[in-house]
Amino acid sequence: MGAAMRQRSLHLPKVIGHRGAGRHAPENTLAAFRMAARLGLHWVEFDVRLSSDGIPVLFHDRTLQRTTNGRGALADRDYASLRRLDAGGWFGPAFRGERIPSLKEAIRTLDKLGLGANIEIKPEEGRAAETGRAVLAILRNHWPVEKPRPLISSFDWSALATIAAEAPGWPLGLLMTRPHRDWQAWASRVRAAAIHCGARGLDRRGVVALKRPGLPLVLYTVNGTGRARQLFAWGADSLISDVPDRLSAAA
Repeated sequence: MGAAMRQRSLHLPKVIGHRGAGRHAPENTLAAFRMAARLGLHWVEFDVRLSSDGIPVLFHDRTLQRTTNGRGALADRDYASLRRLDAGGWFGPAFRGERIPSLKEAIRTLDKLGLGANIEIKPEEGRAAETGRAVLAILRNHWPVEKPRPLISSFDWSALATIAAEAPGWPLGLLMTRPHRDWQAWASRVRAAAIHCGARGLDRRGVVALKRPGLPLVLYTVNGTGRARQLFAWGADSLISDVPDRLSAAA
């Protein structure tokens, strides 16, 4: 499939909510999805890790303490014990009791809210293929067939390679902090549907270079309206933001 055809099949909104709506509700929770819908968003981005018993759950950090009342590595806890943690009280008392959702729960909520998704896979070291396969299995079994497929991204390109080999129809986003010297070869290898890159320090020349393959360009994490207008003017297709309601005016 050519780059132009992949681009036509992927319809990205101009603004995507980071970890749901991360400045308005506890990140990577169902509450953050509901808030994103109330803000009028069409897509959210969120992170997925594996519990010790192989269940894909929504969580950003390797360890639990920043956004829950637990401690230690998430990967060392099974799903049942993760579900007992409070993932909302740290953000504010109104969200106390919010739980770490499974990917399966997240899909049901996205469907009810009419939201699309960018799913970022965050595998532990040595578990890239396992994490990619676990996420893919949930998506195959539970993502509504009538809805456009989610965009799956990862900093671990081997996880994307696993999905590309086993399910070439799922759109993949090659994710990087800054342009890597091998990014174009990897984009071709995984048949990427989009390029994802950190916006910090990126200038017009960098944006133009990232757009060269003819794929949609998604930049993160952009919270200023002036910077958003600049990046859109240079050719960015979509911006991931903690304050997507603020950026919508710049889109």
